[in-house]
Amino acid sequence: MTLLALSTRAMCLVAQPTDLGSLTLEDLGKVVVSSVTKNPEPLSKAPAAVYVISHDDIMRSGARNLPDILRLAPNLEVFQTSPGNYHITARGFSGNNVAQNFPNKLLVMIDGRSVYSPIFSGMYWDDQFVLPENIQRIEVISGPGGALWGANAVNGVINIITRNSAESDGGLLAVRVGNLESSAAVQYGGKLGKHAHYRVYARHVRRHELDDANGRPARNGWNSPQVGFRVDVQSSPDDTVMVQGDLHDGRTDQPGGSDARNTEADVLARWQHTISDTSGLQLQAYYDHVHRRDSNDGGSGFALDTLDLELQHSLAVGDRQQLLWGLGDRIYRYDITPRIAEASSLLWDPARNTQNLANAFVQDQVAINDETELTLGLKAEDDPYSGVSLMPNLRLSWQPGRSTMLWAAASRAVRTPTPFDEDVIEKLGTAVFLTGNPSFKREKLTAYEAGWRGQVATRATVSVSLYYNVYDDLRTIELSPTGLPLIWGNGMEGRTYGVEAWGSSAISDWWQLGAGFDAQRQHLGFKPGASGLLGVAQAGDDPQYQGFIRSMMNLSDSWTLYADLRGIDALPDPKVPGYVELDLRLGWLVNDKLELSLSGSNLLHAWHQEYPDGNRISRGVWLDARLNF
Repeated sequence: MTLLALSTRAMCLVAQPTDLGSLTLEDLGKVVVSSVTKNPEPLSKAPAAVYVISHDDIMRSGARNLPDILRLAPNLEVFQTSPGNYHITARGFSGNNVAQNFPNKLLVMIDGRSVYSPIFSGMYWDDQFVLPENIQRIEVISGPGGALWGANAVNGVINIITRNSAESDGGLLAVRVGNLESSAAVQYGGKLGKHAHYRVYARHVRRHELDDANGRPARNGWNSPQVGFRVDVQSSPDDTVMVQGDLHDGRTDQPGGSDARNTEADVLARWQHTISDTSGLQLQAYYDHVHRRDSNDGGSGFALDTLDLELQHSLAVGDRQQLLWGLGDRIYRYDITPRIAEASSLLWDPARNTQNLANAFVQDQVAINDETELTLGLKAEDDPYSGVSLMPNLRLSWQPGRSTMLWAAASRAVRTPTPFDEDVIEKLGTAVFLTGNPSFKREKLTAYEAGWRGQVATRATVSVSLYYNVYDDLRTIELSPTGLPLIWGNGMEGRTYGVEAWGSSAISDWWQLGAGFDAQRQHLGFKPGASGLLGVAQAGDDPQYQGFIRSMMNLSDSWTLYADLRGIDALPDPKVPGYVELDLRLGWLVNDKLELSLSGSNLLHAWHQEYPDGNRISRGVWLDARLNF
């Protein structure tokens, strides 16, 4: 994998071996990112801990689903818990199942469509799929992004950007066969008249059951068919329109009962208008429908409908100032079916509701001189539970030469309350055991960051980021005045700090090495009067260290070899042993139409566990074929 994405040039869907020798900070300037400031800018000048997973990276790695692709980012923690479920975080706070606390401080977007659930601020990763061949790049920002992206962008932002359909002309057939997973995908794209391109696709994946933490078959195999489309129209030299949509219906096997089902349908439209060389306008709208239900719990689950509108305008003010502002409104309606059982029931009051999330933001980028740039931003977001939240941001970057860039930032971000925080009711038998708290507060973060990005040799680059985070009003479990029921509270506070580093070195024109390292410390405690129930471990079970070494080789014009050796420190509480694992992929470009590859994951051990009470993640071997037609 190329640690700092070196190219965004279009590639055919069969992965051609590319030159691995060019590796300078100037190459980084060719990579454009948009998630740091919402303005397209060179990666080499982006004042944040941002890592780009390029299209080349994805195709070389052989990863076929988003969580496994996100393992390529050194500034993320990825835990697989079952064939279809994952916990993914940035800078800790991975959650604790015993405390019913789930990862809820990471914002994930697919082409600008937010895909986290407003019911609990977390992610259902089994609902998210993008055909790897269609991903242009993934921008992974560790650190707060609330000033631009709003609540939930507390510890990080993931922005998955897909390719224009003009890059998908012709047909594609991709087939995978392996001991843990089998899948097939077909896609076709072409022109619609003189100014439009389209693509349509269908895929199906089946992941076989894993063993549970005790080594017994979990009987939790998972499968998901999905179809989708994208249309891009260049209606005039200054106007582009994009429309895309997806539909899937996933099913998870359950021992002794019917399948659990998760259905999602979405459609997104975006219009971009160039006003001048220094000014532009964007209008985006999307609709998303999610329906999840569990037959083993009497049909419990929820249906969620979301409609989102966003307007964004950028303009230059003089020669050294770029202003960006925008407005947005999100309306979502949910209908939750309670779980009713003799031993344990889960209810909601109200169980049906329609809510509104409105926001406005402004950002000012000022070039103080040719080397120094100041970015000031502020977002105001009005959520239905806690009212208006203000999220400011200040970033300063200094580029004293062509081979070095320094940056520093101070930001504020929040996680706003959800129905799970305020409206939930949990019963043990007929007794109410836990309830939501109508006075639940926002969880708050004040973050201080600094970083350096530089060229340390002729063909080697390094990026280092430091952070110090101060948290307040983190969610805890508290006693009511009579002891029971328990209620959600805001009794935890504390600080975390850490370092994230990654780099690449081109050993030759055909061989590139990369490495990444992440270390973090957490110092959390309870406020006076807090119950302290379940301890500070309820906030998350996170490794103190993780790292990797990666190698990419063009063995010839037709053969490529990818290797990834990663190590994850033990999880402290509950205890889960650390592990070291190796992934390999050998690719053979038979001709300009067909590529075959043999991949192996977790090759050093028969299995390892990644999360408390999670499944045993087994060794996997796959044979892949991709055919263009």
